[in-house]
Amino acid sequence: MRIGNRHYTRAEVLERVGSIRQLGGVRRCILDDGRSKGVTAFEVDTGAGFRFTVLPDRGLDISSASFRGTNLVHLTQNGEAHPAFYEPQGLGWLRTFFAGLLTTCGLTYLGPPGQDGEEILGLHGRATTTPARQVCDLSRWEGDEYVLEVTGIIEESHLFGDKIRLTRTISTRTGSRSLTIRDVAENFGYRTAPFHILYHVNAGFPLLDACSYLVLSPCESEACDAHSAAGMEQMRIFTAPIPGFEEENFLHRMYPGPDGWATAAMVNPELEGGLALYVRFDARALPLLNEWKMMGQGDYVVGVEPCNAPCENRAILREQGRLPFLEPGETRELNLEMGVLQGAEEIERLVKQAE
Repeated sequence: MRIGNRHYTRAEVLERVGSIRQLGGVRRCILDDGRSKGVTAFEVDTGAGFRFTVLPDRGLDISSASFRGTNLVHLTQNGEAHPAFYEPQGLGWLRTFFAGLLTTCGLTYLGPPGQDGEEILGLHGRATTTPARQVCDLSRWEGDEYVLEVTGIIEESHLFGDKIRLTRTISTRTGSRSLTIRDVAENFGYRTAPFHILYHVNAGFPLLDACSYLVLSPCESEACDAHSAAGMEQMRIFTAPIPGFEEENFLHRMYPGPDGWATAAMVNPELEGGLALYVRFDARALPLLNEWKMMGQGDYVVGVEPCNAPCENRAILREQGRLPFLEPGETRELNLEMGVLQGAEEIERLVKQAE
């Protein structure tokens, strides 16, 4: 286990602490204010300055995240709203969107509202407003490392309809500045079902500011609409908040490294001597990344969003032949890593890796 600038064995750690919680851990609590009342939360502290909040009642998504007291993510005015307030119609999803480090969109549809056959679909799906079941804190020693791990199951299903199960495991360890997400999706029904997923990672102030920039390794990039096309040349650089700014969206087909993984990062070279929030993901399962650029006042956020298909309505993807499916009994594994880099040397190493 790494503590400060030194590695300790398990025996050396146990000689020095009364409880492993001295060095970090997972604390379960219940939120008790406003529309968050009754929401279960796991506060995870790695002891290395990296802290984040996992919400089992919100699809095991991750709301707040910080490093050594510095916020990394955008948090909307909605707060960590209870799933009972979810409005599935039209753009109602936005009324319970907390943004944060991770909001999961899917599992059988996402993108703009619209109609697919006889089904009327709202914005971005039900995953983030579906409470997980069989939720467990599995924190434990593995050799000389203390693993912090939360797991649970999210299901999107209905009678006579599609049945998708997502088993999610969020892991880190004491002394770490990163976390991993392992999702295993399964079609537990008896007919072919759409499986569309997007990992909505939301960088916010002070990490996001006028000096910030986005590191990417795309094979190709395209604007998602005519309005966004006008901002293509500035899609990786950002400004101070702009009155009346209209959101822009860009779709990047990512270039994987030798290990099959792709990398993206939001970098602020002037914050804390240089600070970056990075996302690495298995591009064999998540070949695309949607970039959501929103420089508005109050709504000041950049979404870095690995996905398995474009952020488009299901009916349109079906027509284009781009809608992903799972066959009955089929499973698919999706893996991501999110973490913090500090200092010019670490950031430069990331930039070279992406290039």
